[in-house]
Amino acid sequence: MKAVFIRGRGLVEVGETPVPNLSVGDVLVKMEACGICGTDVEKFLGVHLTPPKLGHEVSGVVEKIGSNVVGDLQIGDRVFVHHHVPCYTCHYCRRGDHTMCDTFSKTNIDPCGLAEYFRVPKYNVERGAVLKLPNNVDFDEATLIEPMACCLRALGKVKAEKGDDVLIIGAGPTGLLITGLLRLFGAGLIISSEVSERRLEAAGRMGAQILVNPSKESLLDRVYEATDGRGVDLAVVAVGAGKLIETAANCVRKGGKVLMFGAPPGGELFTYEAGKLFIREVSLIPSYSTTEIETNIALKLLESKQLDLRWLISHRFKLSQASEALKMAAEGREALKVVVNP
Repeated sequence: MKAVFIRGRGLVEVGETPVPNLSVGDVLVKMEACGICGTDVEKFLGVHLTPPKLGHEVSGVVEKIGSNVVGDLQIGDRVFVHHHVPCYTCHYCRRGDHTMCDTFSKTNIDPCGLAEYFRVPKYNVERGAVLKLPNNVDFDEATLIEPMACCLRALGKVKAEKGDDVLIIGAGPTGLLITGLLRLFGAGLIISSEVSERRLEAAGRMGAQILVNPSKESLLDRVYEATDGRGVDLAVVAVGAGKLIETAANCVRKGGKVLMFGAPPGGELFTYEAGKLFIREVSLIPSYSTTEIETNIALKLLESKQLDLRWLISHRFKLSQASEALKMAAEGREALKVVVNP
């Protein structure tokens, strides 16, 4: 079968590899759609610290089932698969910090999502990582389940409330999903900051009332003008740039919150005056990844059609065009969500 492998910085190869063998409790899935995530781009560019497996926003059809598989999965089922699962028994899991579980990052699909077929290990299957898709959610839409779930978990961590004024820095796929979710959940004023005019326009379509291109005007001035000099209740940093955390902290009100949502490159630092952080009581809250707890909620939202999200998928590529897909996602200005099909 064909799968995508990283061969160097900015270099991938679509190569041949054996179809994974199944052990007891495993499931083999034929990939039908795989979204390109920001972390895939960072791995492609050689700036991310996690293992170099590409593709985890993945949906497909159950091709083969190992013996003694837990649950009611059948060959031919249309499914979404979550790549990481926690143990649910450790110190972190018992306190609700599931993504901090030592097991979490060690679990994955084999060999990756950007492959014709992939194996879902028994451990993942047993913990509910394989979700059946309803008839009104197609494979491409299902690639939005995992990123939406990440957004849901993040908004839960910062306890976003109805009526909150929010700044979202970055209108990439997750920034746009957060915008849509906040609008759905009853946020007050939503301000989107983005240098790409294409993405800024998309943020407006998703529900942002104020659109700011910080390369053309002062973001800080626009935020304070729009909030009567107070600042926003919540600022979301939806891009992987540490320096923008300082920008976000300057844009929130006293007692406000900064959600650190984009993953900065390893080794990147940011500075902020400690006394200012203290006296203004600004909270900095990171949110990394998600679990099947949130993926189930995301799937129900997609099924309900409360949010029109299919238009976010702006570019589609074949597996043989994986390099072009990654380059398109990395360029960022014209693409919204990039999806790879077989």
